[in-house]
Amino acid sequence: MAWDKPSPSLTTQFYGFGNGRYGHPDQDRAISLREGALLQGFPADYKFVETSNEVHFRKLGRLIGNAVPVKLGEVIGKTIIEHANSCTPDNSVTKRLKQPKIEAKLDTTSQKLHLEDQL
Repeated sequence: MAWDKPSPSLTTQFYGFGNGRYGHPDQDRAISLREGALLQGFPADYKFVETSNEVHFRKLGRLIGNAVPVKLGEVIGKTIIEHANSCTPDNSVTKRLKQPKIEAKLDTTSQKLHLEDQL
């Protein structure tokens, strides 16, 4: 990997130096789980497990490697919501105006996406 180039897509084995393209750009090692999470767009303080729970390195690596990048998930979700709000079975303007609007909000304290109906 290089600082001035896009990173490769992560896989579930990104944390292993022998698994391909995931070498740290300056240090002779694979990228860490946290570095992989940052590449996927997770906030630096995102908690994958409760503090009291045991961390399973391989399971966590799989979660991060299989994750949809955060920003991509936001764009896809917003597109689906916009589409749902603009469509009706017969495309009637009056029905469309009466449909509730749906908004997605990201709760930054719990990192959970909430869908809310707006009447």
